[in-house]
Amino acid sequence: MVQKDKIIESSQPENEANPVPSEAVADTQCPLDEPSIGVERTGRRKFITGVVEGFYGRPWTMEQRKELFRRYCQKWGLNTYLYAPKDDYKHRMFWREMYSVEEAEQLTTLISAAKEHGVEFIYAISPGLDITFSNQKEVSTLKRKLDQVSHFGCKSFALLFDDIDHNMCPADKEVFSSFAHAQVSITNEIFQYLGDIAEHFVIQICVFIEGTGLIVVSKDISVESIEEVTKILRRAPVIWDNIHANDYDQKRLFLGPYKGRSTELIPRLKGVLTNPNCEFESNFVAIHTLATWYKSNMNGVRKDVVMTDSEDSTVSIQIKLENEGSDEELETDILYSPQIALKLALTEWLSEFGVPHQYNSRQVPHSGTKSTSIDVPVLTAPSLGISTTVTTVFQQPIMSPAVPLSDEPHVLGKEEEVEVEKKESDEEPMEMVVEKHDEVEDTKNVNQILTEIVKAKMTEDLKPMDTDKEMFVPGLSEKPLFTAEPLTLEDLILLAELFYLPYEHGPKAVQMLKEFNWLRANSNYVSVNSKAKDPEKVAEWQSRAEIFEEMCCSVIQMFTRLSNSVNRTILYDLYPYIWDIKSIISMLKSFVQWLGCRSQSSAQFLSGDQEPWAFRGGLAGEFQRLLPIDGANDLFYQPPPPMPTSKIYTIRPYFPKDESSIYKICKEMFTEGCEGIFFSDESPDLIGDRLVGGFLTLSPDYGFVLEDEEGICGYALGTVDVKPFVTKCKMSWIPFMQEKYNKPDTEKDLSEAEKMMLSFHEEEEEGLPESFLSNFPSLIKVDIHAKVTDPSVAKSMMGCLLSSLKANGSHGAFCEVRQMDKRMLDFYSKLGCFEVAKMEGFPKDVIIMGRSL
Repeated sequence: MVQKDKIIESSQPENEANPVPSEAVADTQCPLDEPSIGVERTGRRKFITGVVEGFYGRPWTMEQRKELFRRYCQKWGLNTYLYAPKDDYKHRMFWREMYSVEEAEQLTTLISAAKEHGVEFIYAISPGLDITFSNQKEVSTLKRKLDQVSHFGCKSFALLFDDIDHNMCPADKEVFSSFAHAQVSITNEIFQYLGDIAEHFVIQICVFIEGTGLIVVSKDISVESIEEVTKILRRAPVIWDNIHANDYDQKRLFLGPYKGRSTELIPRLKGVLTNPNCEFESNFVAIHTLATWYKSNMNGVRKDVVMTDSEDSTVSIQIKLENEGSDEELETDILYSPQIALKLALTEWLSEFGVPHQYNSRQVPHSGTKSTSIDVPVLTAPSLGISTTVTTVFQQPIMSPAVPLSDEPHVLGKEEEVEVEKKESDEEPMEMVVEKHDEVEDTKNVNQILTEIVKAKMTEDLKPMDTDKEMFVPGLSEKPLFTAEPLTLEDLILLAELFYLPYEHGPKAVQMLKEFNWLRANSNYVSVNSKAKDPEKVAEWQSRAEIFEEMCCSVIQMFTRLSNSVNRTILYDLYPYIWDIKSIISMLKSFVQWLGCRSQSSAQFLSGDQEPWAFRGGLAGEFQRLLPIDGANDLFYQPPPPMPTSKIYTIRPYFPKDESSIYKICKEMFTEGCEGIFFSDESPDLIGDRLVGGFLTLSPDYGFVLEDEEGICGYALGTVDVKPFVTKCKMSWIPFMQEKYNKPDTEKDLSEAEKMMLSFHEEEEEGLPESFLSNFPSLIKVDIHAKVTDPSVAKSMMGCLLSSLKANGSHGAFCEVRQMDKRMLDFYSKLGCFEVAKMEGFPKDVIIMGRSL
């Protein structure tokens, strides 16, 4: 998303002059009048407040929009919805194309639903990507498109020119003195054309004034910045607010309160529309707190006349109580507290999670280019009035005679698109010839015609814009699909604080970052090779580590409860984000446990030289940057499973009591890869002794195990420097194995087990070449049981192992895989290891795979 927080002009034809975009007013020398504030007949200010669906990404479904009107707007007093999804092709990319019959029927129904719930539906069109402003045929096409939408019942429109190239095409440069001139010209012509049918006409202007803070996503919007913009526009603006927009970072979600906008702004604005998260169900807090913010000063009372500005005011006392013991900066707005608004929203949202609702998999194809269209007659293009002086352009609206909407109804016919070759050089690529098949009497009512066409087309086999699956309802003898666990308000508060706002984390997230930073920086207090440990420092480290682990457990418990929520519709929108934060928190918890018992005093945590865009955003990205393997993005990329699951795996450091379980897994997975080869039970430890025993005995400090509810189901083992490790093996481990397993008779055919025993008695080949070990000094071995189907746990285990190795000085790791073991070759490849080119001294029947740290 590249649009800025936008200033929107809202014009009402019946009582205001022609709209003038900010560029047209900025250089004027006319006196600046104070903007008037509209007042409804009831005596209350008319303040536009609601939602703009203006993000990039998959648009909301029609049912979600209707739910927005019912649940959010009507219930909480919001009055406006602006339809502007960037990825609705016919809104932006293919704006010239008319809506098809099925699309028209759904838009008509949607507009009716908005009216039913008292919501003003504003239809926005964004032609700025490729429109030729000086081509009257283009202007006529735009009018024709808006005319079609007006027949759906829409009475309010928006013309958007955001996120576009500001360079004009050669044809426009010959006609207009500036890009602003071109926009002003078409804006005024469309404004005049809509005439009496438009109750509101909105022009979107991207405003950036140095020092005002009006940027892509504004942390704060000050009263001074709005007053400055108001002077330029000569009217109170409407703010398109991106504070909760998340389309620019797929890893971020914003569940914090509406914040950084003083209630003193309300009497100085015409309205506020929030452009929220892409995921519909995740916007409860964003919209609820916006409504609370507006209601706190809905009558437009300025702070300088508020009489309750005292220490004993109820709100002030509430704010103090909410912030007691918190590091968060105290809000000073006496009318609105973001902390209280957030708690109110989460309390109400909690009840939604307890409402059983099965997820509906909706198919939402984008508007295509081959749809059957409903059309209105092509209008005669009026001549375009052109001013030759810059002064005229900026001081007067560019007025052009326009063809008003006829009092007589337009003919709507059933049409098909026919591709033809261009006949004129100025014809646009999207132009098409339309052949009419049916004619209808001019006196026939337009709505009646539309209804007849829709009914006729709906009997055909058409693909609707969204298709819902039937909801599963268990019968008397059937069990529910999901078992609900009680979600608590504390869980939702934690969720919101983990996914707070663009410029800040919530208090609990900040505390977790603070604790992990401290534990990481002071790990030398508990390092295994610390010569003089200070008991007080050790106790402090262990105490804070315990607190951090408890916070990690609360995140994992929140994930589990939320994953078992009976409202699967909300869950599906939140699940990718809670899965992601759960995964990184689990890795952090395991790493802190390792720091507390295995790290060296020389542990290094300096960040690498990765570019800023190498990291994800949000809290997960912050934690990633604090781990030693901060740049290993592939290990942190762990997509959620297709179906939500609450199953939790635990990764922890290895302890001697785990040896038998690791031996068992090692044997099972090795024999599974050796089809047709039999291993007797006479030597049950043989495979484990050969493959993992040396790691567990000589390098236990770099061991991790994977556990589920049934026990250990995976392991990750390593040694930080393979050269001294091999030396120790030759001195202690190999002699011990030679005593345990007698050397088999080599003159007879040997079984696989006997060959493995013989390997302990044969002289070891020369070690790997120094040129290789200088880049990959660490040896690793990772494996998980076949019953584990979650691919993310292997990445997490590898992340923990490599973090421990890098923290203690390693800059590369390698593993050895048998040439015939396709399973392990594929396994390590998915963990980011690559086959190293053969070098002199490499084993003949083994593939060496490496990974830089």
